[in-house]
Amino acid sequence: MRNIDDLPIRDELKGKSPYGAPQLHVPVLLNTNENPYSLPDALVARIAERVAEAARDLNRYPDRDAIELRTALAGYLSASTGHAVSTEQVWAANGSNEIIQQLLQTFGGPGRTALGFAPTYQMHDLISRGTGTGWIEGPRNPDFTIDVVSAEAVLAADRPDVLFVCSPNNPTGTAVARETVERLYDAAQAVKPTLVIVDEAYVEFSHQPSLLPLLEGRPLLVVTRTMSKAFGAAGLRLGYLAAAPAVVDAVQLVRLPYHLSAVTQATALAALEFTDVLLGYVDRLKAERDRIVTELRALGLEVTDSDANFVQFGRFEDTHAVWQAILDQGVLVRDNGVPGRLRVTAGTPAENDAFLDAVRFALPSPAATLSTSRFARASSLENR
Repeated sequence: MRNIDDLPIRDELKGKSPYGAPQLHVPVLLNTNENPYSLPDALVARIAERVAEAARDLNRYPDRDAIELRTALAGYLSASTGHAVSTEQVWAANGSNEIIQQLLQTFGGPGRTALGFAPTYQMHDLISRGTGTGWIEGPRNPDFTIDVVSAEAVLAADRPDVLFVCSPNNPTGTAVARETVERLYDAAQAVKPTLVIVDEAYVEFSHQPSLLPLLEGRPLLVVTRTMSKAFGAAGLRLGYLAAAPAVVDAVQLVRLPYHLSAVTQATALAALEFTDVLLGYVDRLKAERDRIVTELRALGLEVTDSDANFVQFGRFEDTHAVWQAILDQGVLVRDNGVPGRLRVTAGTPAENDAFLDAVRFALPSPAATLSTSRFARASSLENR
C-alpha cells in the first residue's frame, strides 16, 4: 500500500484533501487570516510567569473542566457583548475546530446530517465528514448573503440535525443579520430539534454586533469563538463556545480526558488579562481592512463587503494567474476556490501597501476583467 487510495479508509474520506493553505517563503504573508501584530512584551512576560507557575505542577493532570479559564472567557463575553454569560455556559478546547468536532461528535454522526451555506468555512464540511456526518450545501445569493426563503425550503426538505451559520463568513467576509439567524433557527426547529451553530471566529472585526444575545430562549443555539484572530494567538490553539448549560454538559460526553493542557490554560488566561491592549490592534486592523476595500474598488475591482479581517476581491478570468502574478511581487494571498475571486488578509499598513502595489502591477488597467495573456507574462517573472 503505497498511497492513501490503497488504504481501507472510510468511504466519505476517499478523494478528499486535507485542509490547509500554501506556506511559502515570501516577504508578505496575507493568506491565512492571522493577526499580523506580535504579542506585546508585557503580555509575553505575563505568559512566562503564568506558565512557570503551571510548570511546577506538570506532574499532575490539569484542571479537566478548565473552570478558571471558562470563568474568564465568560467574563470577556459578558463585557464585550453586554449579554451576561455564566461559566456553566462556556466550554473551551484546542481551537474552534475542536469545539466544532466535539459538537458534531455529540449532535451529528452516522445517519445524521449537517447543513452549511457554500461558499463557507471548509472545515465545517471536513469535520462533518470526519465524524461520519452527512454534509448538505445550502444556497447563497449572488452577493453571498444567505437566501433565507431558499434556506427555509432546504431545511424543510433535508431536515438536518446540525445547521452552520458562519458570521462573518469565511471566505467572503459577509456578516449575517440577526433576523436571518432568528428565521433560520425557527425554521430548523419547526422540522425537528436541530443544533444551530453560529461560527463567530471573526466577530471582533465586524461592523455588526455579536449574535450572542440570541442564546436567550434558544436552547439549541451555540456560538463558537476563537482566540486565534482578535487575540493574535493563532499558535495558542484555543477555541470556545457559549450555549445553554445542557449543551456544555453534552459535549463533555465526547471530550478527551484532560484535553486542555495546563500550559494552554495558563497562556490563555494571561492573554485575557490584556484584552484591552489586544483589541486595540483589532481597531487598527479594521481600519486597514476598510482601506483595502476602498482602494481595491478604486482600481475597478469587485469587492465583497467585509466584516472580517480579510477581503474577497475579483472578478478574474483566470484566478490562479492573478494569484501567481501577485505572488511574483512577493505577496501571498489565498485562492479559496470561489470562482473568479481571491482573498487577502488585512496586515500591517506596510504589508497592505505591498499588496496593493502588487495588485496595481498585475492589473493591465483599472478594470475587473483581466487578460489571461497579461498574467501569463507576469507569471513568468522571477520572484523579487
